[in-house]
Amino acid sequence: MAFDLKSIRKNEAISSPRILCYGVPGIGKSTFGASAPNPIFICTEDGLGSLKVDSFPLAQTSDDVLAAIASLYSSKHEFRTVVIDSVDWLEAMIAKEIETKYDAKDLAYGRAAVYAVGRMREILDGLNALRNDKGMIVILIAHCQIRRFDSPEVEPYDRYMPKLQDKANAVVREWADAVLFCNYKTVVKKDDVGFNQTNNRGISTGERLLFTSEKPAYMAKNRYSMPESIPLSWDDFAAAIN
Repeated sequence: MAFDLKSIRKNEAISSPRILCYGVPGIGKSTFGASAPNPIFICTEDGLGSLKVDSFPLAQTSDDVLAAIASLYSSKHEFRTVVIDSVDWLEAMIAKEIETKYDAKDLAYGRAAVYAVGRMREILDGLNALRNDKGMIVILIAHCQIRRFDSPEVEPYDRYMPKLQDKANAVVREWADAVLFCNYKTVVKKDDVGFNQTNNRGISTGERLLFTSEKPAYMAKNRYSMPESIPLSWDDFAAAIN
């Protein structure tokens, strides 16, 4: 391909989004994926509950996940969204496979994480093919964890993050067009306890939100200039990126 002034093009269309959706238990992450257009689930855990959605049989290995992706790529179908539920269980599956495949000496000095990230990249490449060649939306569901963040600017603090190892977290976060943190809206109530003292309490309103931009309390990002928070629903997300 020639790279000259004649090869310059203006990007005029938004490609199908690649989404990492993570958050607190039971808030509706899988429901968010199930509400996307014509979804098909690739499940690595038995977490669909009462959701009535199309899904492949429960994946037992990372090869099963790749086989499902290959089937979606090579076969004619009407699915418009592929959902991996969940990517942290997929990572654990990959880690177990690597421990079985290699001797302990081969996994020393952090090589286990390198092998795991390499396998995760294979799966992300397959999902990219579905997005780029088939126009499919890709959603990765993940649980969350609270971990210490060592900031170069201020003292370390705790924050919500996807429940992934550091290397995998970095790769998936870079790959995603949107990293969405799901949580309940919280307001702070100040109670007067006397002697000019107040006690601050966090109270949940019950409202479920998608947080789309990085904050000290949680990891998030988006490439769509979205509001900092929107209601936890596919329709609100689709409206925000459009």
